[in-house]
Amino acid sequence: MSGLIEIVEVGARDGLQNEKTILDVHQKLALIGRLEAAGVRRQEVVSFVNEKRVPQMAGAEAIMTALPHDPKRSRIGLVLNMRGWDRCVAAACDEANVVVCASDGFGIRNQGASVSEQLANLAAIAARKQTEGGPPITMTVSVAFGCPFDGEVSEDQVVAIVREAVAAKVDEIAIADTIGVADPWLVRARTEAVLKACGDIPLRLHFHDTRNTGLANAYAGVEAGVRILDASVGGLGGCPFAPAATGNIGTEDLVYMLERAGFETGLDIDKLIETAQWVGGLIGKAPASSVSRAGGFPKSG
Repeated sequence: MSGLIEIVEVGARDGLQNEKTILDVHQKLALIGRLEAAGVRRQEVVSFVNEKRVPQMAGAEAIMTALPHDPKRSRIGLVLNMRGWDRCVAAACDEANVVVCASDGFGIRNQGASVSEQLANLAAIAARKQTEGGPPITMTVSVAFGCPFDGEVSEDQVVAIVREAVAAKVDEIAIADTIGVADPWLVRARTEAVLKACGDIPLRLHFHDTRNTGLANAYAGVEAGVRILDASVGGLGGCPFAPAATGNIGTEDLVYMLERAGFETGLDIDKLIETAQWVGGLIGKAPASSVSRAGGFPKSG
């Protein structure tokens, strides 16, 4: 096992959006800074959503204003609609992550829009980018392995959305197990199908560890050929519109697994553990990630 696996850190966005304790702008900036000091090069730092619906994501513009431009770093903003895109562009985010739900049930509850309406939004945003400029776009298919309201999500549903994203000429595609229902065999099969539909567009995977299959699913994705994975420091995360949704796979857990196998991540596991414990103290919750509890191996020093 060799080569680089790119880890996109989502702790400052997905990691915090479901927590009862709301961090202020300065605390969020400190988290972002600690993660970058640990080697993180791409991270989702803000979400351009209605702050009344998701108060944990307040202060997006203030965060982006406070972050100095760094050509070696990419700060990503989550976008759900055209209003979000306008805010993302105005805030000078390095990338936009436009989310399209795989099911109407989740889309209507999460974004107030059906799948077809979300795809129309994606096409309009992509067209705006091509004519007016703007940051690179990742299109993420949420609940790509199962929906808390509509149940099973088929491969055909996901592939159809991916093909629409390819037609819109997005820069990257991601599929997300938003509620943590996937298994490694399903992940491998679905990943292989989506890779065929993506063509030359890079594919990224996003897993939650709700049912303790997150790392196994990440392994299956790597085995299928994916080299970009999302993770959240300390295993933070969850969706406020998905019942019983819990955290993403822990960044330090993913780094440990990959680097033990011989892959490179460019991340400092000791600094990740320190950051997980630090942010856990802020929100009053011990890190869910196993490596933050047990430490790496062999022990440094």
